Amino acid sequence: MAKYQIYLVRHGRTWFNRYNKMQGWSDTPLAPEGVEVAKQAANALKDVDFTAAFSSDARRAIDTCKLIVDANMNHNKITPQKMMEFREEFYGYYEGMNSPEAWFMVGQPHGASSFAEIIDKYGMDATKDFMKEADPFHDAENAEEYWNRVNKGFEKLDQVAKDGDKILLVSHGTTIRSITDRYNDGDFDVTVSPRNSSLTMLERDNGVNKVTSYNQLLK
Repeated sequence: MAKYQIYLVRHGRTWFNRYNKMQGWSDTPLAPEGVEVAKQAANALKDVDFTAAFSSDARRAIDTCKLIVDANMNHNKITPQKMMEFREEFYGYYEGMNSPEAWFMVGQPHGASSFAEIIDKYGMDATKDFMKEADPFHDAENAEEYWNRVNKGFEKLDQVAKDGDKILLVSHGTTIRSITDRYNDGDFDVTVSPRNSSLTMLERDNGVNKVTSYNQLLK
């Protein structure tokens, strides 16, 4: 295995982000302001010597990744690839629901009234377990299901990465929070969501992750 850097970027703002709705495996396009912040990220990252580029298989991530790659110094050398392993968490029954309402329903049985309060009291993994528990269909991903999927994604990256590589990975807000929470090397506050098109830096060294920065605004 190798030691390499992952530039973990959240997709641009979507219509569901604008309306503050749950957006996991459901997908809405980038809103006009989402395209603009993605272009800002692309300009900020244009001189990074990326050796590969990946995104989740959601359209919002694919489109953001393409904007960044098209502006990059290596745009003629790299072709963005989709990885379902880095999808957003699946919210099951709560997909598309008003976000504060959904998290109140999930957290209320545990004495928490918001997503941030669940994280603060119980941690990120509990948000997943509580959601699956509250889902009347139990379709939402719990922590074990979620991490089994994401860890397979990191293993796939290990198969293509070489020492010193810089890899672009466009993913999602809760996924970036979850990765940061689990591999936090800087005491970052994951009760605060990463902004659309923000940058989180992750070092992967022989299969070991370390998040070294979180939620950097790219201009």
